[in-house]
Amino acid sequence: MAESTPPTTSPAPSVTGAARPESRPSWTPVVALAAGIAAIVASEFLPASVLPAMAADVGVSEGTAGLAVAVTAVAGALTAPSIAVVLPRADRRTVLVSLLVLAAVANLAVALAPGFAVLLVGRLLLGVALSGYWAFAFAAGIRAVPGRAPAVSTAIALGVTVATIAGVPLASVVGDRIGWRAVFGAATAVTALAAVALARTLPSVPPAPSAGLTMLREALANRRLVAGAAAIVLVAFGNFAAYPYIRLAVADVAPGATAWLLLAWGAGGLVGNLTAGRLAGRLRLLVTTGPLLLAASLLLTAAASTVAVLAVAVVLWGLAFNMVPVATQLWMTRAEPRRTESALALQVTAFQVAITLGAASGGALLDRYGLTAALLAGAAAAVAAGITFAVVRTPRA
Repeated sequence: MAESTPPTTSPAPSVTGAARPESRPSWTPVVALAAGIAAIVASEFLPASVLPAMAADVGVSEGTAGLAVAVTAVAGALTAPSIAVVLPRADRRTVLVSLLVLAAVANLAVALAPGFAVLLVGRLLLGVALSGYWAFAFAAGIRAVPGRAPAVSTAIALGVTVATIAGVPLASVVGDRIGWRAVFGAATAVTALAAVALARTLPSVPPAPSAGLTMLREALANRRLVAGAAAIVLVAFGNFAAYPYIRLAVADVAPGATAWLLLAWGAGGLVGNLTAGRLAGRLRLLVTTGPLLLAASLLLTAAASTVAVLAVAVVLWGLAFNMVPVATQLWMTRAEPRRTESALALQVTAFQVAITLGAASGGALLDRYGLTAALLAGAAAAVAAGITFAVVRTPRA
């Protein structure tokens, strides 16, 4: 005799007769993740805000001081692909909070550095924190808010944009008023607060079941993923061959307008970030347009002879480059949807390799040939990135 099937019942109505609302995931952990990336990325870019004073204080040239950005990226390039291999079973919440604490220690080391060698050690530690955090933050965010990958990507990238809007120009003003060391001291406090906020809001995030060396090896066998990473190297090189020296570009045309032009760069970045989120459904257009607009902005910056032209160039520069993190994050995770951590680790590695090569090459070009050479090299690399994304088949959602 077959078992009887119980009748299907509807949920009991509330006393008021209204339908019971469905529970919705909280976005608070995603906000905390974005705050953490904002704190670390602001720390990464601080040397661009205080470059002349920092170089003079530790007794190196401005081109050499630009290595404070490059050395952070060296550590990041080594950390991003290896951190999931080293920590395959660690709770991602614990890892993310620990990385923010490490970033705070790194900023404190720079603030107290007696010379350039100790400063570089602090920047190396920051590179470890930045790349590890970026590699895990997106996966943690989509665990907290399932099914909303474009929104999570936009929110985390918005943290980067906020860092450039508020952090870079504010650091420039504070550095000019009370010294570059105070800037890094403030960054220490902000990063520590971000660690506390993340520890209080982010739930436990278990690692992916196949996290580790096997996942990374299988992801690297994806030729489309590797081609996308190569394009990311090109566009990020294009930006960072010039960005560490943006204050010098402003000073050549408008010495008294540094703070507001850096703010304009960040405002353009906010527009670029939000635009990328809105255009997530047209991914090929997005990943192709961003690098080409970046190339145009760098050429316009090189040609600018008036404040008005420079302002347009700087806003376009911020808009174009801040489209790239959202666009490429979505592109890489669509190219390798089953191995998200490894895909994002490859994206972060590509960025950090490009920052290393870009900042070092830009510094060498600056010292030998002047700022225009660095801007032109950046523009050429960005064009190559746009062409690469245009010809590589875009992964489907």
